[in-house]
Amino acid sequence: MTQPVFDSHLHIIDPAHPLVANNGFMPEPFTVADYQARIDGLGIAGGAVVSGSFQAFDQGYLVDALRSLGPGYVGVTQIPADTGDQEIRALHEAGVRAVRFNVARGGSADLEDMDRLARRVRDLAGWHAELYIDARTIDDDLMGRIVGLPAVSIDHLGMHRDGLPNLLRLVEQGVKVKATGFGRVDLDPAAVIEAIMDVDPTALMVGTDLPSTRARRPFQDEDFEYIAQVLDPSHVADVFWNNAAAFYLGS
Repeated sequence: MTQPVFDSHLHIIDPAHPLVANNGFMPEPFTVADYQARIDGLGIAGGAVVSGSFQAFDQGYLVDALRSLGPGYVGVTQIPADTGDQEIRALHEAGVRAVRFNVARGGSADLEDMDRLARRVRDLAGWHAELYIDARTIDDDLMGRIVGLPAVSIDHLGMHRDGLPNLLRLVEQGVKVKATGFGRVDLDPAAVIEAIMDVDPTALMVGTDLPSTRARRPFQDEDFEYIAQVLDPSHVADVFWNNAAAFYLGS
């Protein structure tokens, strides 16, 4: 694409750092060099490196990845609820800009700690919260918690078509959504993208979800073209760059 892209969701799997099997799954390596080779020609000029369940609370891989990727890339980490202020500030200096709650696969802070931790990192470092969650599972209590967070995004279009009403309720309240992971969702991406854009055109961000671990199919270059075709041309720059740049980089 000629349009610059902010990859709002990518994983780096560096075997030089600890990995933890999740539900018996251990991913293959996918280093910074692997990522850079894979995205060659896609116009990606920045992105968010997201910690996976198999990385638990390890921060070494993330700090190294951000150092190697350079300016324009930020980190989305998983941290224990009792992480100290000094460590949070150090991660911020390394380029981390968000905390992730991996509800779908576990491995992050308990939901009971979500509100407190999300507010603390927001106050301390300006971070937002990210949720990997099946939107079907969002009951009224959790809906209230999510809407009450200072800033939050939802991964992979909320995962399932039956969760769309919940997802749109969140979008109405300012929650951001990643159009990512088409090979792992059970929905029509075009229909969900159009519904989100009808509610709030500033909510949607794109990403590769590389290396697409455990997905039925990995990211394909054509996924970006597919998204661009669904959008009104006047919204392409916002969805592919501006919305994510504002959310992650403050620009």
